[in-house]
Amino acid sequence: MSRTIIRARLLSFSRAPEHPDDTESFHYIEDGALEIEGGLIRSMGEFSTLDAGGAEVIDHRPHLVMPGFVDTHLHFPQTQVIASWAAELLDWLNDYTFPEETRYADPELCAQMAARFLDRLTDHGTTTAVAYASVHAASAEALFTEAHARNMRLITGKVMMDRNAPEALCDTAQTSFDESAALIARWHGRERLGYAITPRFAITSSPAQMEAAQALAQAHPDCHIQTHLSENHAEIALACQLYPQAKDYTDIYARYGLLRANSLLGHAIHLSDRERAALAEADAKPVFCPTSNLYLGSGLFDDARLRAGGLTNAIATDIGGGTSYSMLQTLAEGYKVLQLQGQRMHPYRAFDWITRGNAEALGLAARIGTLEPGSEADLVVLDARATPAMAQRMERARGLVDELFTLQVMGDDRAVVQTYITGTPAKGAH
Repeated sequence: MSRTIIRARLLSFSRAPEHPDDTESFHYIEDGALEIEGGLIRSMGEFSTLDAGGAEVIDHRPHLVMPGFVDTHLHFPQTQVIASWAAELLDWLNDYTFPEETRYADPELCAQMAARFLDRLTDHGTTTAVAYASVHAASAEALFTEAHARNMRLITGKVMMDRNAPEALCDTAQTSFDESAALIARWHGRERLGYAITPRFAITSSPAQMEAAQALAQAHPDCHIQTHLSENHAEIALACQLYPQAKDYTDIYARYGLLRANSLLGHAIHLSDRERAALAEADAKPVFCPTSNLYLGSGLFDDARLRAGGLTNAIATDIGGGTSYSMLQTLAEGYKVLQLQGQRMHPYRAFDWITRGNAEALGLAARIGTLEPGSEADLVVLDARATPAMAQRMERARGLVDELFTLQVMGDDRAVVQTYITGTPAKGAH
């Protein structure tokens, strides 16, 4: 088994930083070495203390190596409707998203787009993704197949959607159950792949289909559940109109057993105190999607209030309502959203969030999100001087905090020198 050593400056968080001076929350090694064997990190330490004999040494100095980024909410079939003008969420879905997703009935298109989709992710430093496929089983099949070929960690699922959408995009309660169950049997737990039970949102699922999602969730407690919650006021009103027996939007999902520790709830912006408490009791995970929330004018995610209520929040790009594949750009917009509410996103917390923090939200922190021995060797190599403007800023940098904040505010795929999937270079490899 081949042995590789990555030499670089290393940064890995061991817990969430509690304040801007919390340097005990991470490990930073100025001249570090990561020993990789069999796709796993075997050791992390000072390069001078490591026996490099017989190993291939890859020297990334002076760049910074971190765990690869984790994106917890994005849409595979929407990559070609990014930057589509619409008044707000429901207009955007009806005018652009639904027509685009009808194309994914074609397995050949799905295969072509799956490769391009994963290329975009690794180009931007993302090594783990939680993605929605389309309603077509072939779209999830293609995405699983491509991720498996790359040995990339991926969680996805076919969308369940049987009403309030074009006929070509509707399944039924029974077919959505049958196709999801078949995909789970084929792909869930296969090497680095996982399945997400995926009712798109309450508006596009009938009570019968919600019962089908509930049956899947009961039968497969280790599958993630992904859906959307309280993104937009018009969406909330329609969802509550369609389910008048529910106390509120969150209660719709609770009534069908879809709130639990591995539930990922995209957006979760406009929540009542009762809803926040219900989510916290279930340990469900709200997902902050700043670029799409700003782009569609949906509202401001109240990170501090949710965390104060005991919730663990994830953060994500939400391609294609989101406007960038870059988790760095996601941090930049997230910073602004929180600033508008008098909240602060310090760079230590920001980079913990898109690595260890998101891994923890997924229940995968023992496998990904850090550079700890035993973790999967998913890495990103970052250059805070990647553009002339960034290099000019870095001339006055005062240390690691300024470097991270430069990456957070000014970085994108140009700042990603290389991305490693289980120790194998992935950027530009396909």
